[in-house]
Amino acid sequence: MSGKIIRGMSRAIVQRFISCLISVLCIACGLHVFAQEELPRLMPDDLFRRNIGTEGQLDAQFPPHQIVDNIYYVGTQSLASFLITTDAGHILVNSDFERNVPTIRNSVEQLGFDFENIEIIIGSHEHGDHMEGDALAKELSGAKVIAVAEQVPGLAHMRPDGKPHPIDEVIIDGDQVRLGDEVLTAHLTPGHSDGCTSWELTVTDKGQDYKVVIICSVGVNPYYQLWNNPERPDIVNKYQTSYATLRALAADIPLGSHPSMYKLEEKYPLIGQSVNPFIDPEGYLYEIAINEQAMNLRLEEQRLAALQSE
Repeated sequence: MSGKIIRGMSRAIVQRFISCLISVLCIACGLHVFAQEELPRLMPDDLFRRNIGTEGQLDAQFPPHQIVDNIYYVGTQSLASFLITTDAGHILVNSDFERNVPTIRNSVEQLGFDFENIEIIIGSHEHGDHMEGDALAKELSGAKVIAVAEQVPGLAHMRPDGKPHPIDEVIIDGDQVRLGDEVLTAHLTPGHSDGCTSWELTVTDKGQDYKVVIICSVGVNPYYQLWNNPERPDIVNKYQTSYATLRALAADIPLGSHPSMYKLEEKYPLIGQSVNPFIDPEGYLYEIAINEQAMNLRLEEQRLAALQSE
């Protein structure tokens, strides 16, 4: 057995130890940790197909609706966009593909808001299906585009029709975005991309406060190399750190960069019932768990393939 493989196995042992430690800490904090037998055996490919859906679902408008308090859904059937309203203007989270911006604008207007009153645009991560539309959304609204530092290199390559990607302000992990009386905290949760950012805010429903987390995608794209990736040697550690970060946030209301991440299709018909269907702390932990399991399954698959190729 080569020294390279031994070193790789040592890294895997350390990574498993960290994962076990995180689980112990979650138990100590009173959070539900899903046992392996409780989870369906989903691979990254399964979750990727679930999130993306069909080509048509990327563009088809989902009925715009109020989620809770001042948070509204204005995205498509498989690409989530959220409008957060305030007395000082509004915040748009995720502009999606540039071709989706007219649909987002229509959804905003159907809800009775003016697209021109959007003051801030932020996004989950530097992939085209979530932030490519920033330039057009800014052009139509006059909003300020705020990006997390780790998103900037990827955003620089997003130039639909040759337009440079606008960035008016750069923030870092833990910074807050404020508008009126609304405060969103940026939590860097990398792995899916280096700039993957989950956004935290507090809302009120029937007199009770709830923590909302708009989860950046924590899935592994089918083509990602996890085992001994020379270009991203810390990719597994980033995923594991992100799962721990998200668990520690302990959201009451999970949202996500893809609506399937928080089961929008199942919850939407339940809007208006006595209990808001989007209040789902266990669903939040479940989404983290199935993505972590899929990451570990793919990592082990790639590790075994590397051993067999020696």
